[in-house]
Amino acid sequence: MQRLHTILATLAIATAVNAQVGQPYIHDPSTIAECEGRYYTFGTGGGGLVSDDGWTWREGGDRPGGGAAPDVIKIGDRYLCIYGATGGGLGGGHNGRILTMWNKTLDPKSPDFKWSTAVEVCSSDGMEDQDAIDPGILLDPTTGRMWVSYGTYFGTIRLIELDPKTGYRVKGNKEKDIAIDCEASDLIYRDGWYYLLGTHGTCCDGVNSTYNIVVGRSRSVTGPYLDNVGRDMMAGGGKMVLAAGDRLAGPGHFGRTIIDEGVEVMSCHYEADFDQGGRSVLGLRPLLWKNGWPVAGDRFKGGTFEIESQRRGYALELAVDFVRIQQDRQAWWRVDPNKPVLPVENQKLADVVGGWPQGDIAVRLGDYMFRPHQRWTVTPVPEAGGYLGGPYWRISIEGTGRTLTATADREVKSVPEFTGADEQLWRIEQLTDGTFRIMPKCIPGQSGLNKKLALYAVGDSTPTLAEYDPESDNSKWLFRSH
Repeated sequence: MQRLHTILATLAIATAVNAQVGQPYIHDPSTIAECEGRYYTFGTGGGGLVSDDGWTWREGGDRPGGGAAPDVIKIGDRYLCIYGATGGGLGGGHNGRILTMWNKTLDPKSPDFKWSTAVEVCSSDGMEDQDAIDPGILLDPTTGRMWVSYGTYFGTIRLIELDPKTGYRVKGNKEKDIAIDCEASDLIYRDGWYYLLGTHGTCCDGVNSTYNIVVGRSRSVTGPYLDNVGRDMMAGGGKMVLAAGDRLAGPGHFGRTIIDEGVEVMSCHYEADFDQGGRSVLGLRPLLWKNGWPVAGDRFKGGTFEIESQRRGYALELAVDFVRIQQDRQAWWRVDPNKPVLPVENQKLADVVGGWPQGDIAVRLGDYMFRPHQRWTVTPVPEAGGYLGGPYWRISIEGTGRTLTATADREVKSVPEFTGADEQLWRIEQLTDGTFRIMPKCIPGQSGLNKKLALYAVGDSTPTLAEYDPESDNSKWLFRSH
């Protein structure tokens, strides 16, 4: 029975890390929108999800009009919602309409909550080679102009321009075909490039859905959008961004959220979560950029690691005495070739822990040597909530309760036991370059969540807490399995 409890607990932790928790059930989610301290996303059929922390989701979004595949963007002090009223075969054909509407807030309990009358911005007649559904919005940060891509496999992906002040179609604007062989598209901009994200494959078949997310890019918002080997998306091109994995099948409906400079998250839905009965669920992944291309990062799952500073490659460790490993060593110039070669065992915790201080122990950086005082076990703490993209984590020396802790004077140390205090909980986010940012949930004596201070290598051997600097390797860390 105890073994069964252990297995179930392990599975529960794995599930909590693998997908969003709570009730994250949604199809065709909009890009994540933040409103008054909460996160919202809206899906096909009306309604949506809300989260207080970005990790635990519940029903709570309110969007009239039904239809499919909305997107939401904040412009000034208002939120613009765009959605497909029909199309996609929902009404038995491909005669679709795409509409926009405004609201001052996304909180249904606010006295300011009221959607404006929906306005049609484009349509398809069911006969042409096009289907007006699945819109995605880009507010161009370089020009202030607003663009919408839309369409499905039943024809082309098209581009239109809307007025960001009214949400209406720009007068005289003519739609332009920019891709085929995909649907549920989205547009983003970064470093002089426009990126068209499209969802390829089959949907709406649960665990048998083959959805995956692909991308092309262009120097012009109107295209042509080419992939990494020069194939035009009008000819079916597209570089892979995210496919099935981790018992999650059919990722589609890309959305991008910039949390901080160098910290980005992509949202999507998975057509089927094998661990949640094959339901369609919200997915959040780190968004990385490699050689100018977006790619989904792997969700951090914890484990036992060397925590390595990007500054110089030194390891985070307890400030304890280095204990030499005894070995039967032959000089290299007189090796006996007939003597058996035996592996040298790693140093064991029991061999050294007795020599460590009993109370708090400082931490430092040093050469990694596979020693117990350098091996950190990182485990999720689901009951502590989370942030957009992950749960909070405990960071402890392997095989012990000794835990990394933030201090009131903005330093770090290790304490003998994990108590679940906020200063012992850590936010771990993969940055766009593949390294990680590590931030304490709270600083003792300071109110509210910590949103500025990160684990920082102030020198080659000195870790501390300092403001996150996306341009400095001092703020960046790697988790290495050895």
